[in-house]
Amino acid sequence: MTAPQSSYDAVIVGGGHNGLVAAAYLARAGRRVLVLERLGSTGGAAVSTRPFAGVDVRLSRYSYLVSLLPEKIVRDLGLRFAVRKRSVSSYTPYRTPAGGSGLLVGGDADRTRASFAALTGSDREYEAWRAFYGRTARAARRIFPTLTAPLPSRAELRARVDDAETWDMLFEQPIGVAVEKHFADDLVRGVVLTDALIGTFADAHDPSLLQNRCFLYHVIGGGTGDWDVPVGGMGALTDALADAARAAGATILTGHEVNRIDTDGTRAEVAYRTADGEGVVAAGHVLVNASPHALAALLGEPAPPPAEGAQLKVNMVLTRLPRLRDRAVDPREAFSGTFHIAEGYAQLATAYAEAAAGRLPAAPPSEIYCHTLTDPGILGPEAAARGYQTLTLFGLHAPARLFAADPDGTRDALLKATLEQLDACLDEPIADCLARDADGRPCVEAKSPLDLEHELRLPGGHIFHRDLSFPYGEEEGGAWGVETAHANVLLCGAGAVRGGGVSGVPGHNAAMSVLEGAAG
Repeated sequence: MTAPQSSYDAVIVGGGHNGLVAAAYLARAGRRVLVLERLGSTGGAAVSTRPFAGVDVRLSRYSYLVSLLPEKIVRDLGLRFAVRKRSVSSYTPYRTPAGGSGLLVGGDADRTRASFAALTGSDREYEAWRAFYGRTARAARRIFPTLTAPLPSRAELRARVDDAETWDMLFEQPIGVAVEKHFADDLVRGVVLTDALIGTFADAHDPSLLQNRCFLYHVIGGGTGDWDVPVGGMGALTDALADAARAAGATILTGHEVNRIDTDGTRAEVAYRTADGEGVVAAGHVLVNASPHALAALLGEPAPPPAEGAQLKVNMVLTRLPRLRDRAVDPREAFSGTFHIAEGYAQLATAYAEAAAGRLPAAPPSEIYCHTLTDPGILGPEAAARGYQTLTLFGLHAPARLFAADPDGTRDALLKATLEQLDACLDEPIADCLARDADGRPCVEAKSPLDLEHELRLPGGHIFHRDLSFPYGEEEGGAWGVETAHANVLLCGAGAVRGGGVSGVPGHNAAMSVLEGAAG
């Protein structure tokens, strides 16, 4: 471990993916950069680990898919990192009098059309689907490039979208209005709505439009809305970013926990502690790759409003994929896309109402995908030879408040209920397919919002650090959406405007703010 110098042009607090993006850009611009990371390794929530003893499978333990990472960042930083498209977009099982069936979206257009017709009895919903996502795709192509440019005003972004109906659908009216207007089938409505609820506790008609903000970020990624698989797992991205930052001259120190920032707006001092003692380093700029709550604490300022996560994250390693009740679809297709469970429109509304009333949903909604069907390279040689597969499950409508009284018991109860919903779609229990670790335990782990708060310091377990914002500036906002009340302290984490997800956008924008200020 190298001792830091006494002064740097920029000190970055936190070595998650956004902090590493900022470090790489600033170091490539010739700045002296220091990254201080509390944990023993970089990556934050975007890491790959082997959580099961004796099982050589490198899982994306927390964040797991990529959509919002601009190709510009990959290209600018010369990252050795790639993503792969999933062959199927989604599969949603449903029951029929004859047994099981499912809505398959993906493959080719004719097959998708036939799947819609089998569910609904006509082509109406399929044509509505094409029109609806044609509209969001056009908006995505116009909005996504703005994420790495100075923050547009609301009026500027509206003019760029240049479609009053789409603007109203995304920015003015609760997304439930558009879902109910465009689609008639409950299952189809639910599949559409899920993009508005990932990590977001809201109803389809919430007047705050929190669900709209979540929906928007899920359909604009890459200008297409595609959610892709990171080759090598999510840790491959943050390893590549750390390599790029170091290659450009940045110093990265792990095991260094920052506990105070003092600034006069021009120069700053950053205090930190390690296992061996304490220290202080001076900086021209401080970029904080942590939550707004952590930033306020470091500055000794009042905390922002509380944040609350609302999800259950489950990782599993299987000896084989389970058989489906729907015999017309190969499990390799069904699990390669997003496998929706208990996510009909009415089911989602019921689950939200139950959780809002302080109860675990009786039928917890969730979605699953299998990383190894698209990228088997995360399997070690023995696991690959045995045909192992992974499943990543993301459960909705599980707000942190439900876990407060009995964190472990509530998490275990929710996991049990969630897997029961999965089992209802299968022709065999998922438990029969789970691999065993070196101690004979099933390879399944679940993380509640409180677990994420404890392990990653996500406030309230909120995966976006706080509620998402629309990607435009307010009158009092800064030029890049990363500025604070202190001219030389910037927020480069997910809580910045246009933050959330694995994007690198706040890191890029904070670096641009620093460099633009120097140029000005």
